[in-house]
Amino acid sequence: MSENRTSSGASRNPERTSPATFYRQVVAELRKVVWPTQEQLVTYFVVVMVFVLVMMTLVSALDLGFGKLVFAVFAGDQGTSGTGTS
Repeated sequence: MSENRTSSGASRNPERTSPATFYRQVVAELRKVVWPTQEQLVTYFVVVMVFVLVMMTLVSALDLGFGKLVFAVFAGDQGTSGTGTS
């Protein structure tokens, strides 16, 4: 039983790399990245901003509509009928 634990435990704990090796590997991987051009970056930015504005408008409209609906259902016509002393 202890032999199984030792053999599986060795495969779970690989050797740790030094911080310098880790840094070199990170820099090597970042050199492989294909970075977007400025034109692509501007295009993506505009697309994301338009999407966010559309979603904000949609959520705001739904919030306003549901708020008015809930107010109409639960408040009834109490606020519009007044006290009627005229």
